[in-house]
Amino acid sequence: MPDTVAHEVSPTARDIRIAARALARAGLVHAYGHCSARIDSKQFLVSAAKPLGLIDARDEAVLVPCEGALPPGALPEVIIHQHIYRTRSDVGGVARFQSPNVVALSALGRTPRALHGFGAYFAPRPPIHLDPRLARNDASAGAIAQLLGTGRAIIMRGNGAVTVGATLHEAVAMAWYLEDAARVELAVLCSGVEALEFSPQEAADRAASGGNLFERMWDFLTAGDSEVTHQHSVTEEMRHERSHY
Repeated sequence: MPDTVAHEVSPTARDIRIAARALARAGLVHAYGHCSARIDSKQFLVSAAKPLGLIDARDEAVLVPCEGALPPGALPEVIIHQHIYRTRSDVGGVARFQSPNVVALSALGRTPRALHGFGAYFAPRPPIHLDPRLARNDASAGAIAQLLGTGRAIIMRGNGAVTVGATLHEAVAMAWYLEDAARVELAVLCSGVEALEFSPQEAADRAASGGNLFERMWDFLTAGDSEVTHQHSVTEEMRHERSHY
């Protein structure tokens, strides 16, 4: 039996389900993709092995060790998450997705430059892993983690991308940012006009994290989700009950 965490007792598992559906609603994944959140230095939770948009409140997250063999319930490419968590203590969330503009741009062997606000988070541009084959072993997953380095994203030629963040919320926000950066890059390439790229200082200044930027994007991407709505209802009921004491 796969090592799973019951949905009703784990807020992290609930966040993973919400994130999975958010990635699907935003058009960042289709039948394939996964997302995860760190539990501690030795383990993380990853989404159930099914299309992310079809994950519901009954689906349990899979508990995965940061080292060693993947458990039966984890998809083969979850080995990428393993290597990232193992080498990046600052990472608390990972998103693996195949968004249209990122994939199209990668077919040109390109990744988006810092041409607008969201692109600044990946300045000067995210690296590209040129091997188009699925990363399902330690050698390929290790190469991806090494090429990612200290960055927020890595693009895989013809095969989508991986984004990371201090939290799962941030990793999901970065997935949306990366796709939008790819959209802008493709539009500029099609125009035939030379782009006005951000300078290193402009990119550093623009890649802000204050003002609840990532949480606001999380709220935008998860608006209307059934479990978010339910949690808000429960919170309001508890607040109402406390007001009577």
